[in-house]
Amino acid sequence: MREPFRHRPPATRHGRKLRRLGAALLALCLTSPAMADAPARQPVRILLPAPSQLPAFAPWMIARQLGAYADAGYDVEFITAQGGADVAKQVGVGNAPIGVALGDSPIIVRPNGIPVKAVAVMGGGSLAVIVARGDRGIQSLADLRGKKLSVMSFQESNYIAFLGALASKGIAKTDVSVQAVGPAGVVSLVLAGSVDGCICTPDWEVDVENASPGAVAMPITADFPAMAQGMLASDSMIAEHPDFVRAMVQASLKGMRLIIDNPAEAVKIYIQALPTFADKQALMTQILENYRQRTYRGQPVLGAVDPERLAKLQDFYVANGLAKSREPLADLYTNKFVE
Repeated sequence: MREPFRHRPPATRHGRKLRRLGAALLALCLTSPAMADAPARQPVRILLPAPSQLPAFAPWMIARQLGAYADAGYDVEFITAQGGADVAKQVGVGNAPIGVALGDSPIIVRPNGIPVKAVAVMGGGSLAVIVARGDRGIQSLADLRGKKLSVMSFQESNYIAFLGALASKGIAKTDVSVQAVGPAGVVSLVLAGSVDGCICTPDWEVDVENASPGAVAMPITADFPAMAQGMLASDSMIAEHPDFVRAMVQASLKGMRLIIDNPAEAVKIYIQALPTFADKQALMTQILENYRQRTYRGQPVLGAVDPERLAKLQDFYVANGLAKSREPLADLYTNKFVE
């Protein structure tokens, strides 16, 4: 039986570089007298759909800074994949023990033979929001016909949620021109006027609204029951290492709980985790409050998947060709690690 921390990261140049760095650091630790008596922690890689520096991953960065993973006995490293669909695939084939993507991702990937479940969902809201420039005559999803939007990646789970929102209004994918521009281009193209709006996360929503007065925000949940980020684990990981999965889920939820209960302290801890934001405290306060309101609140049990919402999403995705087939609902999620 393989230990969860033995799983290798995706075979990318970035992943190989990180493995070499990790080996060098391990050798240094083993030869350092100061580390000789330190308690051993199991190294674990959590796979993210985009760079960890993005505020979308604040719960995980805060949890690590709080020592939540270390207290559970794990030394966590965050690895970047190529969007939520790639996270689900890599977790499903065993290249990473656990990952982050939208909570409804198993609806899309399980019919393709990728055995992953959502083991937590980070909030009762949605990660996706459409933000349009105020000078393009866009007030609703119906106004997006013939418009240009930016998105981080076509493999991003928010893009699938966006397609679902369009379909719910009878708008075809081809009615809107969407450009995949990477994380650096999503907001910048909107501000430059090269596109009319973006498929955004709540932090990018704040960036657009601050720099483009009159911008119009359209939360996808107003038209479509899209979900927040989820934590994904494979069927085999859930079956063989349930204590590990529970530890990762419970530690991560501590980060989200702090944002909900004490936003000011959450900003402080987040800046400690990512000092590059040290001169942007006011902005981070605004961003985390937006996540708190749009995404993280609204769960009777923190981290729990709403099966009724998941079932409605699956029915819609299958009916509109966004998922190949309907899977048993119990194969898509489990709430046993949040209870």
